[in-house]
Amino acid sequence: MSIRLLGLYTGRAAPLGDDGRLSAIVKSAVSTAHIGPTGLDGDQQADLSVHGGPDKAVHLYPAEHYARLAEAYPAVADRLGPGFLGENLSLTGLLETTLRVGDRLRVGEALLEVSQPRSPCWKIDARFGCKGVAATVARQRLTGWYCRVIETGGIHLDSRIEPLPGDSEALTLDALMVLMASHRPDPAQLRAAAVPALTASWRKRLLDRADWLQQNQADSVQWPPAHTPGAHG
Repeated sequence: MSIRLLGLYTGRAAPLGDDGRLSAIVKSAVSTAHIGPTGLDGDQQADLSVHGGPDKAVHLYPAEHYARLAEAYPAVADRLGPGFLGENLSLTGLLETTLRVGDRLRVGEALLEVSQPRSPCWKIDARFGCKGVAATVARQRLTGWYCRVIETGGIHLDSRIEPLPGDSEALTLDALMVLMASHRPDPAQLRAAAVPALTASWRKRLLDRADWLQQNQADSVQWPPAHTPGAHG
């Protein structure tokens, strides 16, 4: 399948949902944009802990996922399409199953580096108007991904997307999400997945969990306590 850019989207933070919390998930299509160090000019993020900043500057989303979401949520199927989930770049031909952390994408004049999968949150449920959608997106790994900006520059709807593979030992985004969701993964696998191109927050999650699991495994070897003389067995 050919890789194509389908749309560019920017938005400003505004109240979303019944409680009026701020979000910029509702975005408008633009025909051209400049990608700076922290994302598309004119775009805004309401909560920089989950989107935005240098490591999560640009959100890309495969348009192929919308068909699966429409099947799962037919009541909103007519509204689903590029831009609905707040992505900055809508594209086709690239998926989480093929992209690895650290892969780079030349889009127009800009050079982007894949930094982590998106972490679905309450904003997706509010956008759909029903609960559980974010959980579905996470469970089916229909998340899209964030990129940091290596080289700034202009893009437009006719810009080509050229993948530039990075570390062949890095996990694909899909494999990384499977690992993160595993009940008791191998601590060594968690540490190996914490590659430098991954965002600092996800590296910390992987390494902290590896440390916890390793300690827990060490403790489990010592439990139950060894039989001692005079003890009743």
